[in-house]
Amino acid sequence: MSEFSKVAGLTGMKDTLPPETAHWQRFEAIVRGWLAAYGYQNVRIPVLEHTRLFARGIGEVTDIVEKEMYSFVDRLNDERLTMRPEFTAGIVRSAIEHNFLYDRPRRIYAMGPVFRHERPQRGRYRQFHQVDVEALGFPGPDVDAELIIMLARLWRLLGLQDIRLELNSLGQPPERAAHREALVRHLEAHLDILDDEARRRMHSNPLRVLDTKNPAMQAMADSAPRLFDFLGAESLAHYEGLCVRLQDAGIRWTLNPRLVRGLDYYNLTVFEWVTDRLGAQGTVCGGGRYDGLFELLGGKPAPAVGFAIGIERLLDLWLQSQAAEPTPECQVYMVHQGDAGQRQAAQLAEQLRDAGLAVVVHAGSGGFKSQFRRADASGACVAVVIADDELERGQATVKWLRAADAPDQQETIAFGRLAEQLQQRI
Repeated sequence: MSEFSKVAGLTGMKDTLPPETAHWQRFEAIVRGWLAAYGYQNVRIPVLEHTRLFARGIGEVTDIVEKEMYSFVDRLNDERLTMRPEFTAGIVRSAIEHNFLYDRPRRIYAMGPVFRHERPQRGRYRQFHQVDVEALGFPGPDVDAELIIMLARLWRLLGLQDIRLELNSLGQPPERAAHREALVRHLEAHLDILDDEARRRMHSNPLRVLDTKNPAMQAMADSAPRLFDFLGAESLAHYEGLCVRLQDAGIRWTLNPRLVRGLDYYNLTVFEWVTDRLGAQGTVCGGGRYDGLFELLGGKPAPAVGFAIGIERLLDLWLQSQAAEPTPECQVYMVHQGDAGQRQAAQLAEQLRDAGLAVVVHAGSGGFKSQFRRADASGACVAVVIADDELERGQATVKWLRAADAPDQQETIAFGRLAEQLQQRI
């Protein structure tokens, strides 16, 4: 193969191009405004971390660590590094390293790419993007409820209706230990129907066996001991405190005893928002409380709760619910003739941008017909023409390209008043 042969993108690494990027920008603007309304501040953490952070923070017996992480050895210093497969471990590492909770609890969020080597499918890529929201240092069910209520507001902002909430409680470590013993006994009694993956996880991570998609194991999973039935008074009080606040907010939910997290540092509240409109990949958002993670990563014990949203999956759902209108490249398109006309158009364009308008100046030469075709394709609502007659009069010809923008369709405006007039009318 020639060294100059065409190079294609990597499998599962998706290019996002206009006009699709406009949907991303609209979504991100909505999300930032929504988070600001609840006092959440942005943090930005590295894409690369030490592999041991995720091995410890996510768990060595999880699919993510065992099969899906993009890890490599840095040749310069022989360190094993990993491209982040999720945000939470890195955020907690950063909070510990910078003593972020020294004076008060924090509400924070991050947005960006994460990486997992799995089979690409609808809404799931090897590089995908998440909105990650974390409330650090808050122990009570009031903040658990706040996160869920926030999400209900986001669905309303996006006009989404077919999303339902599932809840469970994982209790505290002693309660999970008692449940684990009962669950392992249950799995051992059904050894003949367990598939290879379930047998591998049966002792190392038995909660994840209940997450099986194997139809032959569904009845066994349904009849397994429920963790919820092992909860003590304090754990039940936390769950009931969450539920009463969701009732106050008018949010409905379903108790799903099989909704679990297979890691020891998770406790109490876990939740998912799910839909039937995305096929098998129906989880739009997942979250829960992880009060044990700070201590596990070497920090002082601190309560924490958060959630993550898969952006590609949510965008897919959002775009299904609305008419996808093309986003204009600009508001004003400058059409010109001759070198002097092009230079005047460039000067006027800067004045229009000073007035807050988005402007494209036609690049190069070209007849009026081809320039107007390009102006119309740009989605601009107005074309400003600068040719010999306009230069002589000191007036631009303004042609409105969208009938709704002005009833008279075409007019002339003095160069000195162009920015003011268009700013008022666009």
